[in-house]
Amino acid sequence: MGNPDFAVEVDACGLVCPLPLLRTKKALQALESGQVVKVITTDKNAVGDFQAFAKQTGHLILSQDSVDNEHIVHFIQKR
Repeated sequence: MGNPDFAVEVDACGLVCPLPLLRTKKALQALESGQVVKVITTDKNAVGDFQAFAKQTGHLILSQDSVDNEHIVHFIQKR
């Protein structure tokens, strides 16, 4: 299975919490319900941070995958 279609990509590489979450939140605000944001992070804590964010906000994490030893790609669907 390939990556989901996404409406916008957020490059949060090199940023640490809470900046990846804040940029993602801003991107999600501009989307319609059901649309997907792709977020690329390098912060190892981002996986747990995004899971907590999704649980709190009701957005759906479609996937969180390490693409190499440094980058993690998150696909989040707006509720």
